[in-house]
Amino acid sequence: MKIWTSEYVFNHPWETVVLASWRKYPNPINSSVTGFDTVDRTVDSKGRMTTHRVLSTEWGCPEWITRLIGMNRACYVSEHSDISPKDRVMTLRSKNLTFCNFVTIDEQLMYTPHPTDPSSTVLRSESTICVYGLPMTNYMENCIKGTMTSKASQGRQAMEWVISRLKEETQEIGRAARGELDGLKNLTNFAATSSL
Repeated sequence: MKIWTSEYVFNHPWETVVLASWRKYPNPINSSVTGFDTVDRTVDSKGRMTTHRVLSTEWGCPEWITRLIGMNRACYVSEHSDISPKDRVMTLRSKNLTFCNFVTIDEQLMYTPHPTDPSSTVLRSESTICVYGLPMTNYMENCIKGTMTSKASQGRQAMEWVISRLKEETQEIGRAARGELDGLKNLTNFAATSSL
């Protein structure tokens, strides 16, 4: 068993980062995630939303590993998320469904507001990697753990990409709203001057 941990600070408010997390896929940076389906979603009386999704992915394991365990390119991951707007905490837990008899990767991501900077968000990540019943277990666990850092970096870049898209959309909506407002003002002014 190997454990991989990471901490990262997004220079964006918690609400923005959580929204970006929901809109993360598809994106051009994490092209390994090819699809996702929502299995279940509930909101409790306190406003906490719990969601279960299944993601379709393509693992980036070396070819010799995929041949050893007979893995095809399509893999599936179960993701459970909890969002508590009141506590301002989002937790995502994911676990691979494909070939879980040989390899399990349990991942937990937690997004919380930065303790001293309310305009920033802290992401804490932890993954546990276990390989079972295969030769060179330790080596394989280390290989998988070694890819975690690059995958995490890609994930953060994807989040920044989504956040920039969200900002562009917000600006476009603002421009459109200002244009409509200007049009209404012009129409009102025209109507006022016409009635004189």
